[in-house]
Amino acid sequence: MATFVLIHGGGGSAWDWHLLVPELADRHHDVVVPELPIEDRSAGFAEFRETVVSAVGDRRDLVVVGHSYGAFTAPLLADRLPVRLIVLLTPMVPKPGERPGDWWDNTGYRGAEGLSEEQQFYNGVPAEVVAEAAAHSRDQVSAEWNEPWPLAAWPDVPTTVLVARDDRFFPADFQRRVAADRLDVTPDEIDGGHAVALSHPRQLADRLTAYLGG
Repeated sequence: MATFVLIHGGGGSAWDWHLLVPELADRHHDVVVPELPIEDRSAGFAEFRETVVSAVGDRRDLVVVGHSYGAFTAPLLADRLPVRLIVLLTPMVPKPGERPGDWWDNTGYRGAEGLSEEQQFYNGVPAEVVAEAAAHSRDQVSAEWNEPWPLAAWPDVPTTVLVARDDRFFPADFQRRVAADRLDVTPDEIDGGHAVALSHPRQLADRLTAYLGG
């Protein structure tokens, strides 16, 4: 049994994973779903990391999954916890010293034109789930946005990038380029949009548990 540590994205919460958690539990794995202190104006990367470390406790054999903006936090755990694997899901892949606020220009990101926020983030998600989403979003006012990412290099932990083929927020071609430039890896791919844990939780659980086999 592994422990999956699920790190939500910007403005997110533990709810973002609520369909994936039972799928992983049904496959006999433990799951930790911390909520980062994004509503605390004084919280930065150090506080994000400590929040996750505290939530994990003494659990071992960890697979850390960072979704979207959560990719800035996931690698920070490698020097504090027994991390077996890092999975970056539809991610913002950081580089040493980069402030999250600079990531967009640094990567050459161009947002989709003519699409609403719902169309960008929740394509493929069942309507009844989308209807619940607004009640679980949070204002991200924390300090890390303007902090340099603190790692000097990517941690020496196996890392996989998993992109969603139908992602309208971070299109697959864009994510492939960033993953190649920053990690020198070719991403794996899965059906679904940016919120793939809400649109394809069973398929995502299958993919994540398959990584445990090598």
